[in-house]
Amino acid sequence: MAVLKFRIYLEEDDAVYRDVVIKHTQSFQDLHLIILKSFEFDNKHQATFYRSNDNWLRGREISCEKYNKPYRVEPLLMGDTTIGSEIQDTNQRFVYEYDFAKHWTFLVALISVNKEANSRLDYPAVSRVEGIGPQQYGTKSLLGDKFADIEEKYDLTEATEGFGEEGGDGVASDADEDRDTEEGNDDAQQSIDFE
Repeated sequence: MAVLKFRIYLEEDDAVYRDVVIKHTQSFQDLHLIILKSFEFDNKHQATFYRSNDNWLRGREISCEKYNKPYRVEPLLMGDTTIGSEIQDTNQRFVYEYDFAKHWTFLVALISVNKEANSRLDYPAVSRVEGIGPQQYGTKSLLGDKFADIEEKYDLTEATEGFGEEGGDGVASDADEDRDTEEGNDDAQQSIDFE
C-alpha cells in the first residue's frame, strides 16, 4: 500500500507549510480534514480541491459537495474520490481552497511516495510543521496568545530602556563619571612612568 507525502503551503507564504502523510486509498475528504487539523482550522466552511499543473493553474475540481455555482465540468466529490485515482505523475499538485468568503488558499504538492506504511502511524497524519500558521478568524498577532505567555515568563515589559546593571537603575551618576576619569588619569600616569 502506497503512502503519499504532501507538502501544504500557505499560498501567501511558502515558509509556512505542513507535511502530511496519507494512504493512496484514502479519500480527498480525509486529506481535507488533515489539512484543516494541521493548520488548526475548524471544519465549518465550504472547501474544494483543484487538480493542478506545475504553474498552479486550476483544473478539475474535487469538492465537498456540489455547490450552487456554474461548473464547466461536473466536480468530483471528496468523499467518493480516492487520492490515488487523481495522482497522474510523481510531481502531482493540487490547489486547496477553504472558506470561499475568506479565500484561504493552500498549495498542495506531492513530495514523496513510500511503498510501506508505518504501523505506528494512524493515517492520515501530520509529519512536519514549519512556521507559525495563520489565525483563521480575527487579526491577532502572529504569536497570538503565546506571546502573552512569553512576555509574562521573561517580564519583557520592564526592560524597555536597554541594558542596566543588576540592582542599579542603569544611569551613571556624576560621581561615577568623575571616578572613571580619575582612574583613567592614573592609568595614563602609570604608562608614562614605565617608559
